[in-house]
Amino acid sequence: MSEDNRHLVFICSKGNLDMAYPALVMGWAALGNGLDVTIFFTFWGLDLIRKDRVDHLEIAPVANTSMKMSMMGVPGNLGIPNLLGVLPGMTAFATALMKKKMDELEVPPVREYLEMLVDGGAKLYACKMTVDMMGLKEEDFIDGVEAIVTASDFIDMTEGAQIIFI
Repeated sequence: MSEDNRHLVFICSKGNLDMAYPALVMGWAALGNGLDVTIFFTFWGLDLIRKDRVDHLEIAPVANTSMKMSMMGVPGNLGIPNLLGVLPGMTAFATALMKKKMDELEVPPVREYLEMLVDGGAKLYACKMTVDMMGLKEEDFIDGVEAIVTASDFIDMTEGAQIIFI
């Protein structure tokens, strides 16, 4: 971490498609503004950097009270009843709709966004405790992940940074 530059740290703890983008978008904006960016992936957030999961993230409509029917092409701003979310195929349907909306806005897929961040100088780290708990290894992660580190080491590495937990 550069001592003379503002530094943002994002902690990604969720692996859903809709929870992947906040850190990616904000991290990219921060890099564009000349800030140092570091992202720490823990628990289900590891799915964002796992080779076998990064291209298969989903958005589940069950218990997602913010999921609006207008996103699915229905006029208005009504929430999707939770009961509908349990129907077979609803997760795939909601995921396909979100990906379609993102494509229309020319938003890069998660893997490409991570590559852009790394190319732009962002540092990516995986949480050691979570990696151990899930039985993962360094080779399970996409290129660009700097290291697997303990939470304590990560806190030391990012001392003085502004932290955003997602």
